[in-house]
Formats: sequence, structure tokens, C-alpha cells
Amino acid sequence: MSFRVRPARNEDFQAIYEMAKLTGGGFTNLPPDRGTLVDKLIRSEHAFGADKPEPDADLFMFVLQNVETGQIRGTCQIFGQVGTETPFYSYRISTLTQTSKALDRTFRAESLNLVTDFDGCSEVGGLFLHPEARAGGFGMLLARSRYLFIKLHRARFSAKLLAELRGVIDSKGGSPFWDSIAGRFFGMGFSQADEFNATHGTQFIADLMPKTPIYTAMLPESARAVIGVPHPSGRAAMKMLEQEGFAHDGYIDIFDGGPTMTAATDSIRTIRDSREEVLSEISDSDGGQTMLVAAGHLTSFACCWGRVRVRADGGVTLDPASAAMLGLEPGDVFLAAGR
Repeated sequence: MSFRVRPARNEDFQAIYEMAKLTGGGFTNLPPDRGTLVDKLIRSEHAFGADKPEPDADLFMFVLQNVETGQIRGTCQIFGQVGTETPFYSYRISTLTQTSKALDRTFRAESLNLVTDFDGCSEVGGLFLHPEARAGGFGMLLARSRYLFIKLHRARFSAKLLAELRGVIDSKGGSPFWDSIAGRFFGMGFSQADEFNATHGTQFIADLMPKTPIYTAMLPESARAVIGVPHPSGRAAMKMLEQEGFAHDGYIDIFDGGPTMTAATDSIRTIRDSREEVLSEISDSDGGQTMLVAAGHLTSFACCWGRVRVRADGGVTLDPASAAMLGLEPGDVFLAAGR
């Protein structure tokens, strides 16, 4: 497969913008707004251009490219550290148990609490695959390429990694969760608030959102039913996150109620199990296995599926097409991760 993931560049803007228009709303990290996307590309260029010794409020933006045609067919992002410039808000689901001796009954009240528990964590997000490329393992390539980038640049990322999944949105682009909670305080619909968040950040949440716990029993069933539930299009992404070791630990998105998944960075399967190899030979010989392979520092980073074979003498062979996409020569070091 002649597809690779590489850092996004200025010339990728139009392709990224066209994909953003296909998201269907609620996709905060990939809004169909030209100015915001230009700012993201500039911010990403600065992140890739700086060799820092520790996590910072960086944005790394990647694209999935067909090397033969040049077409861009997907994109994804990594945030080096969230909540450093403005708070990163979430709802934490809590349960308060109370017992009445007079009534001889125990009540368990579930509530949503506005928190900033993830300030300082790293985040993976903004993953979108063009409808024409939603087969052939490209979604997995895009998603897991981020973990190999993190491993190759470990100092740039925090000890915990999070991923926010888009929540349930109705056929008209509305969110039953937003309408039942925040919509009552903000005087704007979900689409408008989501667009404002994507372009201006979350400070307006701090300004207007009530800080007291919200008891879910007081919400309509339409809102309770979608708490912690991913959008139908995000179920595959949630499964991939779970396979990597992410878990939903009682946190949800403040806009649409979608689940927030978390994992210890060094425990993520692709990061933990991938191995560093020294390329001995570039060869099309039979044998070996298809693996996720990645190499390069910052702007030279690339990731693709490749055919890796360990020879009898312990040397490692990679197929010519993959070696070319990664820019590898014999003697170079690369990462390899199993399916």
C-alpha cells in the first residue's frame, strides 16, 4: 500500500479543509473554518520546527497521503500538553450514596462535576479519514502512527494521554446533552457553541457554566441516554483506543457528553510493544510479516505499513516501497509494531 502518514504542510490546507467540511459537525479539532485551520497548520509547523526537552502546548498535525497520486486522504493530531494556556474542562461522573433510616432506603445520586483534572496531559485527537479511504487498514495506520511519533519523541509528551470521542448528535446537528445542560445557560445551540469553541477556545465555559454539580436524575431521558456514549461513527475509534489500553474512567465531554478515554502513555500497546530495529537490507524477498513501521525526527517523520523480515543471522529486512516512504537506507534505525 503506497500510503504513509507524515507531518502536515501548508500546501495540504485545501485537502484538510475539504475533509473538515465532511465531518458533519461536533468535530472540534477539525472545524470547517479556514482561519482556524490556517492557524492550526502554523502552530503545527512551529511544533515540528522546535526541538524541545519537555512537554509544551504544542500541536502536531499529520496527514495520510497516497504517495503515488499525492492525494491526502486523512488527518490526525497530537497535543503535547492541554490546559496550559486555558483550562481543559471535562465533566466527571460521580455517585453520592445516602441512606435514610426513617425511610429504610438507600439513594444513589449520580452527578456531573465540572473539573480540570486533565490539565497537563497530552491528547490525541482530530482523526478523520476520507470516506473513500475507510477500508484497507488506513484508520489504524493513522491512529497508531501517533503513538510511534510519541515514542520517537517521548520527551515532548506527558505521562498520561487522553482522547475525547465525539458524542451523539441528532440528524439536525443538535446535541441532546448540550440542549439539556449548557444550552440553558449559553443561549446558543450546539452547532454555534461548538464552532465558537473550535475558533475561540473554552474560556466562555469558565465564564458562564454553572460550577455546582448537576444531578443526572434532573435531566431528560434524551440527555441521560447519551452520557458517555460515542457517536455511531466513533465506535470503531473507541474500539481501537480500547485495544491500545485506553479506558473510559468516568469523564465526559462538556459539549456533547461523549466519553473521554485515558491511558498511561508508556502503557499504550503500540508504544510498549514496538521495537527499535536497525535496517540490514532492503529486499523484496518472501517471508516476514506486515508491520507498522516508522522513522524520522520531527519534520522527517513518516509511518506506513511495511513488510519486515528477521533473517537467520539476526539482521532485519524491509521491503523497498516502505523503505522509500520512510527515507531509510541500510544502517538506519526504525520502529516496528505488530498488527
